[in-house]
This record gives sequence, C-alpha cells and structure tokens, in this order.
Amino acid sequence: MKPVGAPNRAELSPARDETPSNAGDGSAWEQVFNRSNLFSALDRVEKNAGAPGSDGLRVDELRSHLKDHWLVIRASLDAETYRPMPVRRVEIPKPDGGVRLLGIPSVLDRLIQQALAQALTPLFEPRFSVYSYGFRPGRSAHQAVAAAQAYVQDGYDWVVDIDLEKFFDRVNHDMLMARVARVVKDKRVLRLIRRYLESGVLVNGVVHDTDEGTPQGGPLSPLLANILLDDLDRELERRGHRFVRYADDCNIYVQSPRAGERVLASVRQFLEQELKLKVNEKKSAVAKAGQRKFLGFSFFRRDGAVRVRVAPQALDRMREKLRHLTRRTRHGTLDEILERINRQVMGWAGYFRLADTPSTFQTLDEWLCRRLRQLIWKRWKRGKTRWRELVKLGVPPDKAGLGAVGTSPWRMAKSPVVNMALSNTYFRRQGLVSLAERYRQLRRT
Repeated sequence: MKPVGAPNRAELSPARDETPSNAGDGSAWEQVFNRSNLFSALDRVEKNAGAPGSDGLRVDELRSHLKDHWLVIRASLDAETYRPMPVRRVEIPKPDGGVRLLGIPSVLDRLIQQALAQALTPLFEPRFSVYSYGFRPGRSAHQAVAAAQAYVQDGYDWVVDIDLEKFFDRVNHDMLMARVARVVKDKRVLRLIRRYLESGVLVNGVVHDTDEGTPQGGPLSPLLANILLDDLDRELERRGHRFVRYADDCNIYVQSPRAGERVLASVRQFLEQELKLKVNEKKSAVAKAGQRKFLGFSFFRRDGAVRVRVAPQALDRMREKLRHLTRRTRHGTLDEILERINRQVMGWAGYFRLADTPSTFQTLDEWLCRRLRQLIWKRWKRGKTRWRELVKLGVPPDKAGLGAVGTSPWRMAKSPVVNMALSNTYFRRQGLVSLAERYRQLRRT
C-alpha cells in the first residue's frame, strides 16, 4: 500500500486562518440549538448508544424524554439555569497496566455536548494544524500512520515519543477556556462549556468537584483536547519539526538520538510551563522508530522501503480478547461464539489492513482455529462420544479410535486426527470469518 506523504509546509497558511468568518458574530448559541443541528446530534447519540449516565436514563428513552421535557430544558438553557448532571466514573483497564478513567455523561448531556461539538467544529477546523489527525472530520489514524511512515522513509528514523500523563484529567480549565474564547465570542456558549467542565464526577454515589480536566468519554472532549493542544502544534510548526499528533499522542521525527533528546527536553518544558501539562517520563522516550508503537502499528525496513506492521502489543491484546472468547469453559453454542469472534475479527482486520505483513493474519487465523478445536474437544466427553463425533465429521473409524483418547485439549487440538475433523475449512463452513481472507479483501479495495 503506497504511503501518503507528509504534509507540505506550504499548506499551513490556509489551514491556520485566525478569523473564521462566523466566529465572532455572537450567533453560536443559535447554531448550537437550531432544529437541524439538534436532530443531527440526536441521531448521532442514538447511533453511538452507550450506557446510561448518573441519572439512569437510557439512550432508547431519550426521544420520549425530549418530547415531554424539551420545552422546559430549552427554557432553562436560554435562561442559563441549566446544570449538567455529574458524569458517571468508569474505570477501564489499560493494556499496559493501570486504568483509564472515563466519564459517562447523562444521555441528555451527551445530546447537548454533541450539538455543541457539531456547531463549534467548523469554527476551529480551519485553524487546526495539518499535522493533527485525531477526532477530526476527514482525518484518520491511518493517515497519521502513513505520514509518520513517510518521515521515517525520508531518513527521520528516530522518534521522540511523547506521552502526556493523565491528559484528560489534568487539563487546566482557565487555559482551555481562554483558547476556546479566541474563536467563540458568544458568552452563553462559553459559560455552558465551563459548566460541563465543572459538572463534577459521581464515584460510588458521591459527587466530587472537578477543578481540572475534561472527562474522557463525552462528545465534546475530543474537540476541547484539540483546541488546547493546538498550541503545541503551533510551537512545533514554528520550530520546523516533522511531527504527527493524534489527540494526546504526539510523535516527533528527527535524524539522531542527540537531536531527539534536545527536542524532548525543550518540548517537555513547553508543555509544563505553557500548558500546565505533565509528560509521563516512564512512557515517553527517544528511540528508533521501529522500536516504538504508534496507534497500534510499528515500522520496519524491507527491500529498502519502510513498511508497516501490527505492533506486538496490539497483537497481544487481540490474542487476549480471542483467548477470552474461546476459553474452554465458555458457555453458549458454537454459532454464538463464532458470532462474537467475527465481530472482533472484522473490526480488527479493518483497522490493521494497513499492515504489510499478511503472515501475521495467517498465523493468527491458525492459532484461533486451534483455540476452537480445543474448546470443542473439551466439550466432547471422553471415550465413545469423542469417537462418534470424529467419525460423524468424516474421520475413518480406525483413525478415530486413535484420536478419541489423548492428553490435554490444547495438545489434542494440534493432532492430525482432530485437525482432519475440525479443519480450518470446517470452521469457515460454520461461518467463522478468516482474518487472512478479510485482510486480502480489504487490501484489494
């Protein structure tokens, strides 16, 4: 797959328009709450679904709730007496240890935040950097990876990998609001955004004040993150760096480790002094680009070209998910298990189709089928039941007798007799999606 080149610096001028035409006319409130924008936001919230917030109202109850209460809600918004509900705190385990703190707003607040994000995004998009890819219309993680690949191909094969420590929990509200106010002139919108920042967090039934941070999980948070980190983009552009930023994940590409250490020190100082953000020293590093992962991918050289592969950590996470879905004590029919596996497989293959390593997908396919053989073998009872099942699946009776006894299910899952009965083709006929085949299909499109 041909990599997309890094952006031309000449493109920066039109992308950094300081005064979008509708930024200062005071009409942002009307844009947020006009009928078409609200219905569009409602459709998005319903499509995204998700768990209830702190008030327990479900997404499928939102439309009827709005029919009964919207006039009162809108009146309170216009009177600026509306107060958002505290977000419900949820802890999500991180792949590398620790937890990620998510804040789940009420579905009504998700609607209002989505309406805000839709109305404000066109005001900020012309100002954002061409080097920023995260949570922006028409931009993607694949484009970010391709831009990084182009830098490495051009000889900038050392990376300054900057990880911001608990970024979404440590955003300074005053600094953020000052940057929003550079573009948004409608005071009502500014005050509503601040109320969302200060709405509090519900933890174990107790509401805690939020003096800093923008809860990760709300529709407005990605836009606010890009607004604050746009100052970092401006500074890196001013210094002439080659970089790629995806939300709070920023990689800067240089030509030597010495240059990388200088850049890391100066960028750390900028972040801490100018934006009051802390660099995670344990996760940030200067290293060869191929030694670090970026958005689930890593790089390697083959035949003089820089290629993309699935990062080992991302592959390990996928194996762990599939291991959970195929554990020997798993309940449910084979059809139900395959349906859950296919959902994982389709999404994973779709995202990692950028990788130039088809063997990764083939190897994972084979491992997954062995996991399924183990599960089925364990479900068959010992002795005659296993013999009957093997014969039923086409194994000659004399050979089935050899396969009907064995040691561990994992070892038996690799035996020739069990492989004959429960071949990869057998699982395809049962409806299992092949990772390797799905990868090939996506690469052809």
